Amino acid sequence: MFFGKKILVGVTGGIAAYKAAFLVRELKKSADVRVVMTKAAGHFVSPLTFEALSGHKVAIDLFGEGYDAATAHIDWARWPDLILVCPATANTIGKAAHGLADNMLTTIILAATAPVIFCPAMNVEMYKNAAYQHNEKTLLQRGCHIVQPGEGELACGEIGIGRLAETEEILAMINFVLNGSAALQGKRVLVTAGPTHEALDPVRYLANRSSGKMGYALAEQAALRGAAVTLISGPTGLPRPYRTELCRVVTAQEMHVAVQELLPENDVLIMAAAVADFRPAVRATQKIKKESAHSLELTATVDILQDVAKDKGDRLVIGFALETEDEMEHAAEKLYRKKCDLLVVNNPSQAGAGFEVDTNIVTILRKDGSQKQLPLMSKTAVAQAILDELQLLLS
Repeated sequence: MFFGKKILVGVTGGIAAYKAAFLVRELKKSADVRVVMTKAAGHFVSPLTFEALSGHKVAIDLFGEGYDAATAHIDWARWPDLILVCPATANTIGKAAHGLADNMLTTIILAATAPVIFCPAMNVEMYKNAAYQHNEKTLLQRGCHIVQPGEGELACGEIGIGRLAETEEILAMINFVLNGSAALQGKRVLVTAGPTHEALDPVRYLANRSSGKMGYALAEQAALRGAAVTLISGPTGLPRPYRTELCRVVTAQEMHVAVQELLPENDVLIMAAAVADFRPAVRATQKIKKESAHSLELTATVDILQDVAKDKGDRLVIGFALETEDEMEHAAEKLYRKKCDLLVVNNPSQAGAGFEVDTNIVTILRKDGSQKQLPLMSKTAVAQAILDELQLLLS
């Protein structure tokens, strides 16, 4: 996610400082990471911890040994692509808001030209204090970014807002700041993802193996390009992609209703969901007993894409086709019948493609009959390629 990026992590003096160690470890998987600490932070986590995790000497004192004290803060301020202050105490946020520079971290922030992300963590009453809220607003107005704290039990034992945001949310903000663009700004994109569950009885259902990863990757990447994204998701265990609106559904009928309601306010529809083709004709009101002989009568579900695309107007529609034989012949027919502008075709029998994996092998079929075949790629990379094609259509 952050390959080739240089990230400077500033750690300040709060109990949440230990969580920064986990964050540095995650960032180090793909980025070059350095750490600067306030002296107060050293009371909570040893600098040696961050030196071991980052592979670099930790900066603490403006006049410390091992570097030229006259220019150290400038050198460190010019080095990173991004500065992350995590955790950010009310004290450090107040200093940054007022341009104070009385330690290594605040001096670097004042001299930096890279974007800065603050991750506040503090007591609930400190967070609610008007002075703190003014300081946070000041930083936002200057173009800094804030990962808002979560709500729950705090270190002091009180319950409320002020606990450090989860690592996944912080990483999502870093991704947005480092890799985001305005390529789809002003566009509204509706994405469907995941399977649907069609109930047999109160405890059983018909479903398929879709994990929802492809649709979630598309929603995440569209939001990263500046689009206003709404994700309609069947049952999955995936977290909501950053900066998207999430609409959860269970059945094909519920997904159909949601698409019908939301499509008019969107410019693009991406139907990545693996909607069930059939549902039980009758749903049993009680659990079907194992001992009883039982035949299952099925009825077809509505073809959501074909139904809503009839009245798509000027909207662009991207469909998905999962085929196990004669892929391109079936896909060409579907693209025409369902009025798609693009159709993404894949065969789950290929190793690394299809359900329950992080990769895919697809062919993008265009309305003019031309094709773009993609090799085995991560689903994130596939989503980026699909959105590149979408941008060509929009232009």
